[in-house]
Amino acid sequence: MYTFPSAPSASSVRTPRPRTFRRLAGAAAAALAALVLTACQDGTGFKDGGAAATPDPASAPASAAPTAPATPATPADPATPAASAAPVTSAPGSAKNSAAPARSAEGGRVLCNGSNTAVTVQPVSRPLNHMLITVKNTGSKTCDLTYYPLLRFDEMQWAPAAREETKPQAVVSLAPGRSGYAAALLSAADGSGEGGTTGHRLTIAFQGPTPRSDGGASATPSLPAAGVHYDSALTVTYWQQTGEDALGS
Repeated sequence: MYTFPSAPSASSVRTPRPRTFRRLAGAAAAALAALVLTACQDGTGFKDGGAAATPDPASAPASAAPTAPATPATPADPATPAASAAPVTSAPGSAKNSAAPARSAEGGRVLCNGSNTAVTVQPVSRPLNHMLITVKNTGSKTCDLTYYPLLRFDEMQWAPAAREETKPQAVVSLAPGRSGYAAALLSAADGSGEGGTTGHRLTIAFQGPTPRSDGGASATPSLPAAGVHYDSALTVTYWQQTGEDALGS
């Protein structure tokens, strides 16, 4: 039967004595001192012995993340002009019912009003209770009569309405020296009108490019000495090219 050899006893194993370790440590210290002395005598310090040992990442101090280098600005394309720095200005707006517009909506023609026309009124016998209004262009440019005249007797607080059936197909334009016309029905022929009174002063206002807008200077034509009788039936026609069209005859 096979018998395993017995393990050596602790007393049979020999360990190095402390005196031996002291001799080895002394020899290593002497060699290191000789190396340092040689480097100092050379005057240049230690020579490069190759790449430095890589430090343990776990023991290295934390440092800030590296910053990416700034990207240089892309130069402008010389073929592309720079944006203009000129200030932007807005076109002035036109306020409604402000100062009289110098021109109408029709090309370069001006508006007819009290400053470039002569205005007269004349009561007529036919049709009954009608008055003819005549406007003559006294200026040097063709002018436009827009919409219909706005009548006001004395201090009247209401504006007579226009008869829509008299609206023309186009704006009435007057060459220098030419005349345009409108008619006013002063009172109801059957006596159905109310508030009848006699007017002694008449103001005629002109309209601009839009209804009821300011067309410029008004006119104050003379009335008969006895005045003009009117009532709630007072209405006017649109401007017409002829007196016959205005009176409907």
